[in-house]
Amino acid sequence: MELLTGLWLGMPVWVWLAFFGAVLAILVFDLGVLHKEAHEIDVKESLWMSALYIGLGLLWAVAVWFIYYEYGGEKAIDPQIANLPTNEAKAWEAVKLYLTGYLVEKALAMDNVFVISMIFTYFAVPRIYQHRVLFWGILGVLVLRAIMIGLGAALVMNFSWILYVFAVILIATGVKMLMSIDDQPDIANNRVLAFLKKRMRLTEDLHGERFFVKQAGPGGKLLWFATPLFLCLVLVEIADVVFAIDSVPAIFAITPDPFIVYTSNIFAILGLRALYFALAAMVHRFHYLKYALAFVLIFIGSKIFVGDWLFGGKVPAEISLGVTFGLLLGGVVYSLWKSRDQATPT
Repeated sequence: MELLTGLWLGMPVWVWLAFFGAVLAILVFDLGVLHKEAHEIDVKESLWMSALYIGLGLLWAVAVWFIYYEYGGEKAIDPQIANLPTNEAKAWEAVKLYLTGYLVEKALAMDNVFVISMIFTYFAVPRIYQHRVLFWGILGVLVLRAIMIGLGAALVMNFSWILYVFAVILIATGVKMLMSIDDQPDIANNRVLAFLKKRMRLTEDLHGERFFVKQAGPGGKLLWFATPLFLCLVLVEIADVVFAIDSVPAIFAITPDPFIVYTSNIFAILGLRALYFALAAMVHRFHYLKYALAFVLIFIGSKIFVGDWLFGGKVPAEISLGVTFGLLLGGVVYSLWKSRDQATPT
């Protein structure tokens, strides 16, 4: 029992295990029940699934309230939580930080959809097989984000000045995004893709939803060959690493609490597969969302400095949440209004 109740990154081990158990149950339900058989996911199903995952993300906010009511004491990693006078105030502060992080990560995940759509188009992956790539991609994200967030937490806890480095990265990324809104990733000349094509045995065509198949090699010997679907999976994972370079500093600029950082990341990303099929069909209608995302990154980076000058520390969580939500909502509404005459596939 001491092992389960002992603290790990600010939370009892049993709380972390409960979270991982919940995520595992969601993934098993998704793959084993909802998508037991491969089928083409249309926009309507995608929207229903997205609503389910968003609901789960918001439901976790309720769990965050109870967790931080019980464990958000003076030993809490984030001073914004630890310095509040009552357990109730600590719990509500944790919820606001979680929702802000969830919103930012969800928006950045939506931007990732545009790149994933180009990857699928490049490899001519039919919609019926795209869910499998996204599912295994999410499993990779769980591990990669855990590693990156663990490293980020270690840096923040040992070098407080690293937050200013994160802030500069976010501001620079936001400005760069504004200046390159219409730039498209050059997948054909991707260096990793070129490296894999030179070093691996590859099939010319897809083989259903299989990543590897056995085929006759030189001399007729059966050998393992990777399919284009595997290359697609690799590029999807790389795309997440690239986006994590923005999203991990963004969430640490909101709170240094590893539990809030990781859980908001994962719940935002879990719904990416469901949301992908709707967004990919409507990608042409969200052009101005990228402007909103750029301003969100600039705002989150800037508030590190503004918080020191105007608020004696951190910008209040309710201001961060309100500004972030307002920018993203404005980007979505304006995009949909500007593209109101464009048809959306069903």
